[in-house]
Amino acid sequence: MKAQTIQNAAELRKIVERLAASTPVTDMHTHLYSVDFEDSLLWGIDELLTYHYLISESFRWSEDSYEAFWAMTKREQADAIWKKLFVDHSPVSEAASGLITILDRLGLDVSSRNLEEYRRNLAGRDLRGQLDTVMKLAKVEHIVMTNDPFDAAERAVWLDRGGNTDPRFSAALRVDALLNNWPQAVRELKQLGYRVEEAWTEETRGEVRRFLSEWIRRMDALYLAVSMPGDFVYPSDDHRSRMIDEAMVPVCREHGIPFALMIGVRRSVNPGLRLAGDMSMHSDVTAVEALCRRYPDQKFLVTMLARENQHELAVLARKFRNLMIFGCWWFLHVESMVEEMTRFRVELLGTSVIPQHSDCRVLEQLIYKWEHSRSIIGRVLADKYEKLHGSGWYVTEEEIQRDFDDLYHRNFWRFLGREAR
Repeated sequence: MKAQTIQNAAELRKIVERLAASTPVTDMHTHLYSVDFEDSLLWGIDELLTYHYLISESFRWSEDSYEAFWAMTKREQADAIWKKLFVDHSPVSEAASGLITILDRLGLDVSSRNLEEYRRNLAGRDLRGQLDTVMKLAKVEHIVMTNDPFDAAERAVWLDRGGNTDPRFSAALRVDALLNNWPQAVRELKQLGYRVEEAWTEETRGEVRRFLSEWIRRMDALYLAVSMPGDFVYPSDDHRSRMIDEAMVPVCREHGIPFALMIGVRRSVNPGLRLAGDMSMHSDVTAVEALCRRYPDQKFLVTMLARENQHELAVLARKFRNLMIFGCWWFLHVESMVEEMTRFRVELLGTSVIPQHSDCRVLEQLIYKWEHSRSIIGRVLADKYEKLHGSGWYVTEEEIQRDFDDLYHRNFWRFLGREAR
């Protein structure tokens, strides 16, 4: 029986809005953890307020020294940020307004502006229960972690406590140090029992491959991930190209997993801000082009940080089916950029993209990051369906649901070659 068509544009937009807001999501890149990782899973009001976006924004209004701020307790830092960004000024930035969305969706009275009330309420909640509540509110069914075996606390969970036991979470192996701080990585690898040295010898190459393979198997990692500076060049006669060509790509191919590159960060532009002191940087998209062309049977997940790179990257994805672009990363995860990027990605690539990931560092951020993004993605798709409708191509609700299923979770799992979890 033929599916019933949608009769008019107003009905169409309501259906798109509903499905955009309700379709379950696989959040394919976060900095969240299952409760197995204990203190690594950040949550609660003080963690939300001391999120590095809000720290850097609060210093726009502060004459205090960085040293004085870092000497405070976390609670004192949270109090100071609350006063600066929510009491003395209106919370209109994406990060600040996002906190208001979180408090409201968690059932708190945002009109009271009572930080102590919010603190008592969230402190009285159970972490496992809060995880369930947040995932339900955000309609996130599956979360992909960022897992670094060079982090001692995290490594102990995998080696000594059985690793992740929550089926709603999966691992991604993150090994930035191998590419960006090789001397430090050599020291770490030696301490873990791998026979490596700074010179790129045959034994070192084999030991790096062994390290990667062992941790991919241990974590059941969905992909291998690295964050790269904007001056990343490939191919080049340097350590990074050798590591990629002789260790990372061969291991990814052996295990049948994508290689994820997040390109365009410039670290510690302002060291006084610590984690909040990083910057975006224009990158050379031809590095991605060269990788896709050299390794046509290797899949690459790629996101870039500079706005100036986005259109070129989307055009490149039209040329290489082994390239999947994903998300609006870091400083691009603001409403105006999400809308701009989603529009031209859909116009160039249809629904064959992963439009968003949360990049969350604090559990409750899932609520606002996905609610805000869903609204924008829905608005973009509604405009496209309405245009089709005006031309006599009448989409059905089933077809719209299919498209959101692809965008929100199936594209990711299909690209991995795995069944959705």
